[in-house]
Amino acid sequence: MQIKYDTESFFDEMFDEKGLPRPHYKNFVDRFSELTESEFNRKREAVNLSFLQQGITFTVYGNQESTERIFPFDMVPRIIPDTEWKQMARGLEQRIQALNLFLQDVYHEQKIVKDGVVPAEILNSSKHYRKEIVGLDVPRDIYIHICGTDLIRDDNGDYLVLEDNGRCPSGVSYMIENRQAMKRAFPRFFPKAGVRSVLDYPEKLLSALQYIAPQGKSSPTVAVLTPGVYNSAYFEHCFLARQMGVEIVEGRDLMVDSDDCVYMRTTEGLKQVDVLYRRIDDDFIDPEVFRKDSLLGVPGLVRAYKKGNIGLANALGTGVADDKVMYCFVPDMIKYYLGEDAILPNVETWLPYRKPDLDYVLENADKLVIKAANEAGGYGMLIGPHASKKEVEEFKAKVKAAPREFIAQTPISLSRHPTYCDEGFGGRHIDLRPYIICGEKTQIIPGGLTRVALKKGSLVVNSSQGGGSKDTWVLYGDE
Repeated sequence: MQIKYDTESFFDEMFDEKGLPRPHYKNFVDRFSELTESEFNRKREAVNLSFLQQGITFTVYGNQESTERIFPFDMVPRIIPDTEWKQMARGLEQRIQALNLFLQDVYHEQKIVKDGVVPAEILNSSKHYRKEIVGLDVPRDIYIHICGTDLIRDDNGDYLVLEDNGRCPSGVSYMIENRQAMKRAFPRFFPKAGVRSVLDYPEKLLSALQYIAPQGKSSPTVAVLTPGVYNSAYFEHCFLARQMGVEIVEGRDLMVDSDDCVYMRTTEGLKQVDVLYRRIDDDFIDPEVFRKDSLLGVPGLVRAYKKGNIGLANALGTGVADDKVMYCFVPDMIKYYLGEDAILPNVETWLPYRKPDLDYVLENADKLVIKAANEAGGYGMLIGPHASKKEVEEFKAKVKAAPREFIAQTPISLSRHPTYCDEGFGGRHIDLRPYIICGEKTQIIPGGLTRVALKKGSLVVNSSQGGGSKDTWVLYGDE
């Protein structure tokens, strides 16, 4: 079976300018060509059936026809050579180190603000800056234990950081299930392909969670805290709890006793919990401190946290680093805290809270991508070149009314990758979400979730907006 299509003017991950496979794809292309179309279709059907039976789904909010969907999976993997990956990993490690130093700083001495690197008004107006925990020392001084940083590749093949996800980054279960699906579908590919494993992620995650246990307990009790079955990532919460061999709990399963420790209700009575991998946002985690109407959280949890009786991953207050306005200052943070230039640059960005930037954005809105500073999942976004005149004008009004709440970026010609569609193989735009674990040491999982925009010409890869995913192969080096 041959993979052929017009590579056009975008950077193509698999083929060079002459239409020949890039060196790190050659082995895959050679072996893939041995498949017949009927064999390939049988494998696709088997994978889709497997995903259906396992309930590998996500939820689309606001869709009247159906909210629960099977996560679309494309069987042509994205392949990254070792030298390329090492450079990327160095950049990701540098970035997470700076973000953790930033969070430690802004919740304590705020040197970066006093020195004028990050404006005070930007910090204080950030929706997710939690003044309730200013001065709180978190376990091991780690705020972001699990991060999913979204990377894109421009038309020159250079990697750029699109955004950081330091609160509750999702998608890692799909990364693991995609790999398992590929190993079942192509069992003879992997022994000779030299692909690094991602399947030890749950083991590494558990180790990082245990590392932040109170008083350095040697055998701490860890649990995954979920909002419940109606959350869009509930499959992932269950998956990770099962893979780590720990309990999955909801807020109603937990209580904080008079000793300011956290306990979960079990059939054998109360059992103390030492670490929670929380998949609930700050707003809902403790009605005594944040939203009073929350039924998802645990009353008294913040009190237990402040007393040092529970470890939380990720730490409270990490959302300030997810603010898309704050994203623009990460290269400055790297320079400030580490004395280094950013290895992975940001996308060119305008901040409308600055008057010159606001004027530029309003004048060029039809040529820019404009994003709400605190939205995710592809929501709250205008892609100017693809929007109607009415949509552009409506968005301009929003930006003008609340300039602090938006950023604008130059549209990037995202790299493309061959993807099997209804009409056969075609080039579709992709991004990459590698996963970073910070525990006793920082570990970059050699792979990540490659998301693909399945609609022709679309730049939106989010599953909630019709995107799918691919397995991501990072190859071993020669050493």
